[in-house]
Amino acid sequence: MSIKIEDSWKELLISEFNKNYFKELISFVKNEYSISNCYPKGSEIFSAFDKCPINILKVVIIGQDPYHGPNQANGLCFSVNNGVNHPPSLINIFKEIESDLGIKYNDRNGDLSRWSRQGVMLLNSTLTVKQGIAGSHQNKGWESFTDRVIEIISKETNNTVFLLWGSFAKQKKKLINDKKHKILESGHPSPLSANRGLWFGNKHFSLCNEHLKKNGKKEIDWSL
Repeated sequence: MSIKIEDSWKELLISEFNKNYFKELISFVKNEYSISNCYPKGSEIFSAFDKCPINILKVVIIGQDPYHGPNQANGLCFSVNNGVNHPPSLINIFKEIESDLGIKYNDRNGDLSRWSRQGVMLLNSTLTVKQGIAGSHQNKGWESFTDRVIEIISKETNNTVFLLWGSFAKQKKKLINDKKHKILESGHPSPLSANRGLWFGNKHFSLCNEHLKKNGKKEIDWSL
């Protein structure tokens, strides 16, 4: 079974690809894509890896599921394709960045690829979803795979900033060596959490850059 994924990640994950759970997962995903509309498109399932090789990785943002509406998901958590209306969580992320750093965003551009190319890994815990059904590909093996990815990042990199938003992402804290890395936690940017005062004002974007700068790394330009 051949997985098309960026070479540095392929080398680190080859043993995972050969495990039975992963082979069963890929079989499930291939079948789902053959009988239903699923997202993101097949070539973008591993976009988070392809756009952010481990040697440039500086920041990890952990999401849960891809967006399940047509033309939204592009393989990067919280990101949507150009021209697609911004989902509520993304709107709140942009509002916080504007408040924190003064950056204004174009209403029609929610593609976060530019962040990835600077070393921000936008990793969903589950990498695929069936159209219109949130969580439809959870508990099929993706979580085991992405948990392993987080462990590898923790082991193989230094002074990485992990942004854990909401209770789901915070559960991943146990996979990260907090002696080596910076962990920033807050509520989720979804309206439910943000409107209860758990998101706005976290200043994660400036705090992230402060940590990178302190450790001799180039700061992230959060503009698009």
